[in-house]
Amino acid sequence: MNLYPEPIERLIAKLSKLPSIGRKSAERLALKLVSTDKSEVEELRQALLDIKTKIKHCNICGNLTEHEICNICSDNSRNKSLICVVEDTPNLIAIEKSREYRGLYHVLDGLISPINDISADEINLDSLIERVENQDIEEVILAISPTVEGEMTTLFIGELLKNKNAKITRIASGIPVGGSIEYFDTQTLFKALEDRREI
Repeated sequence: MNLYPEPIERLIAKLSKLPSIGRKSAERLALKLVSTDKSEVEELRQALLDIKTKIKHCNICGNLTEHEICNICSDNSRNKSLICVVEDTPNLIAIEKSREYRGLYHVLDGLISPINDISADEINLDSLIERVENQDIEEVILAISPTVEGEMTTLFIGELLKNKNAKITRIASGIPVGGSIEYFDTQTLFKALEDRREI
């Protein structure tokens, strides 16, 4: 027997499928929506429809945008000789929030993962090679998480681009600022030692 009427149960089930929303959070959201003004629910519905009908991938980098070319690619103040390769748009946003990087991006929209049946052909690699070959790119920065899939993707891209004119680099990984060495796993410590630099 359902605790809630069927429409609420259906909404809870749908909300529970969203990342980091468990059953309890979905219940709270659903009950909040029940007591929300109908016009606000209609606005939410329209916002959800808009992201499915108006949002697309940038023709150049693969970032999410409303237009053919995203705001970053069309920004003439950015360094057009740098490309930072990221897994997805949330990773691009994380780097943008640092306000330190002023080059361009390339969004892979996934990682190579044989265990999940995702091959190199299924991520946004062809246009990256085309950009490096046809534009005046001096450096490609691989900013991909150091997971098993991330490492595999990083190595694969490194091999693809190694004979091109651009320098290929990767972001450092290891101990975060404020972290205590005793609490980190051996792989993190290994990467921190491997990525050491002169001071």
